[in-house]
Amino acid sequence: MDKDIAIKVENLFKVYKLYNAPIDRLKEALHLRKKKYHKDFYALSDVSFEIKKGETVGIIGKNGSGKSTLLKIITGVLSPAAGKVTVNGRVSALLELGAGFNPEYTGIENIYFQGSLMRYEQEEMDAKLQEIEDFADIGDFIHQPVKMYSSGMFARLAFAVAINVEPDILIVDEALSVGDMAFQSKCFNKFKEFREKGITILFVTHSVDTVIKYCQSAILINNGVIIKSGGSKETVELFRKMMVNTARSNIVDDFGNDGNIQQPIHYNLKQQLPLNPNVNIYGSMDAEIIDFGIINQDGVVTNHLYHDEDYIIQISVKFNVDILDPIFAYTFRDVNGLELTGTNSSNLNQEFGLIKSGEVITVKFSQSMILNSGQYFLALGCVKYFSNNLTVFHRMYDVVVVDVVSTNLGTGVAFTVSDVEIIKN
Repeated sequence: MDKDIAIKVENLFKVYKLYNAPIDRLKEALHLRKKKYHKDFYALSDVSFEIKKGETVGIIGKNGSGKSTLLKIITGVLSPAAGKVTVNGRVSALLELGAGFNPEYTGIENIYFQGSLMRYEQEEMDAKLQEIEDFADIGDFIHQPVKMYSSGMFARLAFAVAINVEPDILIVDEALSVGDMAFQSKCFNKFKEFREKGITILFVTHSVDTVIKYCQSAILINNGVIIKSGGSKETVELFRKMMVNTARSNIVDDFGNDGNIQQPIHYNLKQQLPLNPNVNIYGSMDAEIIDFGIINQDGVVTNHLYHDEDYIIQISVKFNVDILDPIFAYTFRDVNGLELTGTNSSNLNQEFGLIKSGEVITVKFSQSMILNSGQYFLALGCVKYFSNNLTVFHRMYDVVVVDVVSTNLGTGVAFTVSDVEIIKN
């Protein structure tokens, strides 16, 4: 294997036998003619990829897609039915909350227990103990049996052990979702530190914003098959489409043309804006966005916005079928696809009733621009929930490039103007 490759997965399969009843397993074992009483379930099917050393990679996919199974095979917890996994370096894994911990042992005892599993000598763990304790920050509970711990304490201790054993590769399976915000921030700061040190990180998460923010690349798995492996933003966008059950046949090109949909009438707002040639558009087109614009306080359509000034985000939607209470939405996103600010009509408790086919509805959102100086994208959408399932009629991701200017210096992507008072004693 190339010395620059940390993990290499080749043609991986994992198959489980599913029985309709427990007795069927015994029937199959005892049957003289080897009759099958089970169905084969492929948790992973012909999975192959490579991860370079020092790369941070997110694995995403809906529940039951095979993400956790993949990590368990990479770490050696499970064996594949076929295929090969090659790992180049010392691995520290955090797969399940408290996995590998003895519930009767104290936190301290479990730290040494985990160290022994990774073949560290006691003297080596002695040197790491204080750093682990400080990171976990669970106080005197470190001396109590871990069966007394809350889920948050488990996460703190398990993560503290995993990251303080000097791994070459860190593998994490959704274990950070139970921690509070302060702890999660501490963990992701550690991720940044690891990246600077050239440590490879592979983790499963349902937070796609986390993948965009921290990962150079991502792997999308669906039903045990890799759908896409590549840049984090592009992979997350495809996952978002999958999660709203939008078929590939419904993905249309710029401004709604798929060969079967008539070119919408042209209004005059969007023509005054610099449209993104790489706009990401998809949806059923039962309702289609035919015009949009950002309007300043002078009534001028513009993409040059000023911090702390008020703007109207206007969307005009033509309905091609009757729809009851559609939801209109907009968001401002950064260049990586991270959603920064925005809202939708449902969040504002606005209902529209039954909108008939052929009608055009124009919605105006008012917002004070809170973003810091920088370049952003405007995303628009018209959707609806049917029995808790989101149906996308029309989405336009990153349709307009927006430049925000601020005369005030602030930290982060969003801020409000602050005053400072100095008191001399």
